[in-house]
Amino acid sequence: MGDPVHIRESGPRSDLAGGLVMVDLRALRSNYRALSKVAGRARVAGVVKADAYGLGIAEVVPALAAEGCDTFFVATADEGIATRRAAPNARVFVLNGLFSEDAAALFAAHRLTPVLSGALDIAIWERHCATHDSDRACCLQVDTGLNRLGLTVQQARAFAADNALTRAVEPVLVMSHLACGDERDHPLNRRQLEAFGAVRAAFPGVPASLANSSGLLLGRGYHFDIVRPGIAVYGGAPSSGVKMKTVVTAEARVLQVRRAQVGEAVSYGATHLLDRDTLVAVAAVGYADGLPRSSSGSGVPLRGVLPGGFGSIKGRRVPILGRVTMDLTMFDVTDLGPDAVAAGDFIQLFGTDLPIDEAARSAGTIAYELLTGLSRRFTRFHVGMEEQPQA
Repeated sequence: MGDPVHIRESGPRSDLAGGLVMVDLRALRSNYRALSKVAGRARVAGVVKADAYGLGIAEVVPALAAEGCDTFFVATADEGIATRRAAPNARVFVLNGLFSEDAAALFAAHRLTPVLSGALDIAIWERHCATHDSDRACCLQVDTGLNRLGLTVQQARAFAADNALTRAVEPVLVMSHLACGDERDHPLNRRQLEAFGAVRAAFPGVPASLANSSGLLLGRGYHFDIVRPGIAVYGGAPSSGVKMKTVVTAEARVLQVRRAQVGEAVSYGATHLLDRDTLVAVAAVGYADGLPRSSSGSGVPLRGVLPGGFGSIKGRRVPILGRVTMDLTMFDVTDLGPDAVAAGDFIQLFGTDLPIDEAARSAGTIAYELLTGLSRRFTRFHVGMEEQPQA
């Protein structure tokens, strides 16, 4: 027998919750190790924005740190502070930049490294560094084709020339973000790579970062010094045909199994008319819990393009009937047999039996949205806590 597997439970009591979320930290660590092998000499950072993609910074960061991860990216200062608590000695980059002088002081107090993406960010950090005896470290973000945050290539090169004279701040990383990394042959990938190479040349000796999960699989030319895989660490497919270990399994509790007759309607709008006598399992999950309304079996615009969503019971698919509502969703369990499902059973929404990317596609969305949208009404179980270092 092996060592016992420690499980941390959080949120509402499991016997009172309508849904359960299992987070397998052992699988998460395995995914990180696999990606580290692909990355070769590049350092693999932990992307833990949105509370570690909805899975909990307090649990995920120590798990990644136990694998040697010493660099993390978050979106907001609050996330940065939470990450600092979980990893006292790590470098923590905050992607959304600075809003004010007060924000700059907070960054310094918690040893957070700002990602500067425009003239305002740069000006705020330069003023702060000129008037405070604190770390001048920063990351410079350059837009190479995504048209999101970031300096233009020309602005970045001008900043490099100015800062080489003034030494007002200390860039410790130059980064950009791929727009089409999940499409290996998209021509924009090469154009962004070339543009980023031109920027990197203006910052000799400064580490560089371009690749996200899908970019990591484009080849060593995209890796530079630091790679930033996100969804792949959490079990989502970084690109077509690539499979990671399942980290998250979400389940909803069956509240009632009812018999409905052929010709009757199910859910709001009466958009789904039954073509047979049907066993309907009513589950305690809806769009308030993170199950997208676009997963509905009928009655939403996507259903003209995509088939309806589904769940899984004991490895068998059960389709969603009618519209997903705020707190409840109906599933057709007829084919499982008259006594196969009962109140108190659970329907898997995605996880070990139903890949998250497949569930996302049926809703016309992506795995990122399903993970980050999971409601706090679910009880969460973090499995594998014993493998993390003791505080």
